[in-house]
Amino acid sequence: MSFSKPNRSAATITSTRVDPAPISGLCVTCLDGCEGPCEIGRSALKGREVIYPQPFGKITAGAEKDYPADFSHFNIQGTCVGAVGMAADSDQAIFPAVDCTTYLGADGSLKLDFPVFTGAVGSTDIARLNWEGIAVGAAISGIIVIIGENVCGMDPQAELKNGRVVKSPEIDRRINIFKQWYKGSGGLIVQANVEDTRLGVMEYVVDKHGVQILELKWGQGAKDIGGEVKLKTLERAMQLKDRNYIVLPDPREPTSQEAFKLGGISEFERHSRMGMVTEEGFYKEVERLRKLGAKYVTLKTGAYRPADLARAIKFSSEARIDLLTIDGAGGGTGMSPWRMMNEWGIPTVHLECLAYQMCERLKAKGKYIPPLAIAGGLSLEDHIFKALALAAPYVKAVCLGRAIMTAAMVGKTHGNLMAKKMELEGGDLAEGYERLFAVGAQLRERFGSDFAKLPAGAIGMYSYIDRLRQGLQQLMAGARKFALPYLSRGDLVALTREAADISGIPYVMDSDREEIDRILG
Repeated sequence: MSFSKPNRSAATITSTRVDPAPISGLCVTCLDGCEGPCEIGRSALKGREVIYPQPFGKITAGAEKDYPADFSHFNIQGTCVGAVGMAADSDQAIFPAVDCTTYLGADGSLKLDFPVFTGAVGSTDIARLNWEGIAVGAAISGIIVIIGENVCGMDPQAELKNGRVVKSPEIDRRINIFKQWYKGSGGLIVQANVEDTRLGVMEYVVDKHGVQILELKWGQGAKDIGGEVKLKTLERAMQLKDRNYIVLPDPREPTSQEAFKLGGISEFERHSRMGMVTEEGFYKEVERLRKLGAKYVTLKTGAYRPADLARAIKFSSEARIDLLTIDGAGGGTGMSPWRMMNEWGIPTVHLECLAYQMCERLKAKGKYIPPLAIAGGLSLEDHIFKALALAAPYVKAVCLGRAIMTAAMVGKTHGNLMAKKMELEGGDLAEGYERLFAVGAQLRERFGSDFAKLPAGAIGMYSYIDRLRQGLQQLMAGARKFALPYLSRGDLVALTREAADISGIPYVMDSDREEIDRILG
């Protein structure tokens, strides 16, 4: 069985002429004279431009590799006996009574009304254009939203002095939109990579906006290199080159300028530098951020080799950081090299199982274990339950990147259609939103005259999270667990021997053996 699908994908807008050979992905018969709709054929014309999912700025992309173990290889255990965290009374132990709040932070003081937060909404066009819906959706849902890397550096209106940012209207806009609707649960994280640190982004957002949660970024599950975006004009490429980004091809070269003018190349690429992690350097940076005024310091790490996961957990333990997000391979991206996204890194389930083993080792030594969050291809309530249970009690939340953005984008799309309809009919937009969204009446009662001011994307995102909440409550009630701290690895069963081997979760036919013997004698 081949897990990969090389040389053709909807993500790269490519296909093969006939069925491909499973290993190479080449057509079984490659025909001289074919115009080359496959990745290799398109690369013969457009070269490096075909490395990335397309069309850039309008899509998010998730890996299509079929990994040998994922969350579907586990099922949730239910029971008809008792209740944990609730009286074993049929009138009290009902699923709406399940408490889905979670707490992050070394002191457990960072409350989320639901155990999810957004992926890093960074500098890509699709992130910028959907920020309002995602940020407001997070604020009214009581969860965390993350401003991703390179937002200041990519801001066309940003002003720099001695290489440091002194003004960034784009990041100002993002923070202010969130603050306008924020009510106390959840929060806003600002993330920094190498370029952000050099530009002084952390100092800027703390000094100007009082941001309390700062995140260091080692990487993500979608790629093994720094972040990248595509640039459609020579002027934009020159601006970012002047800001000391890596821009390919070099827009200052006359040959690049001529190729762009003639259409041989249609875009430039802006790349971020890769961080170089050292233990001493990590501790110094955490302490520096705390001295800047950060109340919480977090770390996002990617699907690197297991030794790097050990570094992330150990360093985070020693520094007593407030959240460690572990992002598995295959989840999603706004822009990453497509083959890299499919073919590098440790998949999410394997990475979480490794994290559990490492946390257990540190726990046996009496070490502090930071709250963990898992990311990488999660989307619905069963994923949330399984991710929380698989490495319980260490995982406190999950990161939903593409899924949350999808909800916000669909809400925005239908909201725009409803706004046009109401404009033509002379109707009230708030009424239209009530007809459109299942949560419309609920939100109108909550926000009153401000309801119509909510971005439609935010309502769509809130509706999605409302669905996740009820779905998770139902699954947890079925397992007779009435609050998140009661979830355990015993709430899962492995459906395959491989899933059992990598996780230590019992294979379905071996589950409950001791209790069965006790019951049957």
